[in-house]
Amino acid sequence: MFKPRPMQAEILKYQNGKMGVAAVPGSGKTATLSALAAQLITQGTIYDDQEILIVTLVNSAVDNFSTRIASFVREAGLLENMGYRVRTLHGLAHDIVRERPDLAGLSEQFSILDENESSRMIEAAAAAYLREHPELAEQYIDPSIDLHNEPKTHKNWNESITSICANFISQAKDLQIEPAELREKIEKHHLSDPLLEMAVQVYFEYQRGLRYRGSVDFSDLVRLAHRVLSSDREFLERLRYRWPYILEDEAQDSSLVQERILRLLVGPDGNWVRVGDTNQAIYETFTTASPTFLRD
Repeated sequence: MFKPRPMQAEILKYQNGKMGVAAVPGSGKTATLSALAAQLITQGTIYDDQEILIVTLVNSAVDNFSTRIASFVREAGLLENMGYRVRTLHGLAHDIVRERPDLAGLSEQFSILDENESSRMIEAAAAAYLREHPELAEQYIDPSIDLHNEPKTHKNWNESITSICANFISQAKDLQIEPAELREKIEKHHLSDPLLEMAVQVYFEYQRGLRYRGSVDFSDLVRLAHRVLSSDREFLERLRYRWPYILEDEAQDSSLVQERILRLLVGPDGNWVRVGDTNQAIYETFTTASPTFLRD
């Protein structure tokens, strides 16, 4: 039986509207959010065709929340798998795009590239670019070093370039900027940087490879989910009805486009509980994630 501490009990007084909760590690936020979700379900806050939507960061947290909420709901004598949905943001984006792939410009048979295959494709595109532009290494590596005779240095160089390209692509997708748009901006502002030119070209080749496969990656899912929600007001309203309450875990790691998706789903008068620790933003360095979204 969950016995909330005083601060947890204050959170469980929530009824509706928007609420932000700063929660440090060890504060019991998973148990508290799970109890709140179960409370909203068991108190008859939602209709039979509605769900409490819980959005968290990683799949292990999805399993944890699902187990805890099911336990609370079962204790109340209700069906343990009804009235809530727990998803990572990527899982939620997949649900949205899968319902309306046409609005995302995809076929109904689209596939999702896993992270390993995505990394291999970026690595291959980066390696091809380096083979075609050997002069790039000359600008960043000591001229006394011969990459052909220094396999370890050569390997580190390739890995560094692949990492730069992967981070560049991830941030570009978070900002919803296509390769062609990037090229236009570079030309418009007369930018000339070898690494920038390389990253844009690798991004272009990577996206071309995805289209050839009829696939999207996880970053595409989030970006396309935002496009779907922005394109069809009727569909958006249906989802707002389906998920009248959104409980967001690890909100400090919400990226720009993730923030936009949740704001669209909540709407101006929706119910949104955001829980996070602004000192624990693990994805802030290499993505558009920012703790300021939690503060705002």
